[in-house]
Amino acid sequence: MSIPEGTRRPLTALVTGASSGIGRATAVQLGERGARVVLVARGRESLEEAAEEVRAAGAAAVRVCPADVLDEEAVAGVVAATVAEFGRLDVVVHSAQVMAYGRIEDVPKEVYERVVATSLNGTATVARQVLPVFRRQHAGHLVIVNSLLGTVTTPLLGSYTVAKWGQLALARVLQQETRDEPGISVSIVQPGGVDTPIYVQAATYAGVHGSPPPPVYSAQRAAGIILSTLDRPRRVVQAGLLNPLITAGFRLLPGVYDLLVEPLLRRLAMADEPVGPTEGNVFRSNPAGNAVDGRSAAR
Repeated sequence: MSIPEGTRRPLTALVTGASSGIGRATAVQLGERGARVVLVARGRESLEEAAEEVRAAGAAAVRVCPADVLDEEAVAGVVAATVAEFGRLDVVVHSAQVMAYGRIEDVPKEVYERVVATSLNGTATVARQVLPVFRRQHAGHLVIVNSLLGTVTTPLLGSYTVAKWGQLALARVLQQETRDEPGISVSIVQPGGVDTPIYVQAATYAGVHGSPPPPVYSAQRAAGIILSTLDRPRRVVQAGLLNPLITAGFRLLPGVYDLLVEPLLRRLAMADEPVGPTEGNVFRSNPAGNAVDGRSAAR
């Protein structure tokens, strides 16, 4: 489904993970297109801050809807309220995610399971609620923000990697299951390193926080790639210059990849300051840490 800028009827878009990072940047850029934007995340405080940015960008309407993507009833209520108010739902950008650092043996069971569930079960929850709406409309575009770690693996990010591999599989199934409705598009966007707060908001049991690996994209650049899929729907889109090279190394030279991946991760994508074990924002929103950009913005 192609949705060009400047359409007469304002686009109605719902963004999950809209309180921070890529989701928040995407919501602002949808606002710049004059869309009606529904913002979804767990915490109201950060959503209200994001809503002000989206309004200032030029959105036709902005609605704040606090909800956890693991709460089926809450997500169903947000989707139903959106359709009731605006008459339809054109686009859903699903970017909600949490992260944890640490070896599998060191990350507590509850943290590991929450990271995986947020990505995998949260995506299924969103799909169950929005795809029936798209089918009734015979149109709609679901954009799932996945990751380079949906196609490669790395130590110390096992829960997040498992989450993203599972999410990618689910997204591919959704693409197959919507082939019967040509008006529905499901796009997968796979960012590499993006400068957002997710790294310092993450749980960590590795002694340090993480940081985005180079080459680092800004959240705004990643959001622009997401919006490009609305203009030209594609199945899988990379948002990282080196993603294809890293994926090729993982698949074609696994021994070399495994030898290099942890030293490079520690050198290029881990902070220097020591930190004690923390759950980060895995179980609850941390408004103080939410923003569009992280601490190493790349423009």
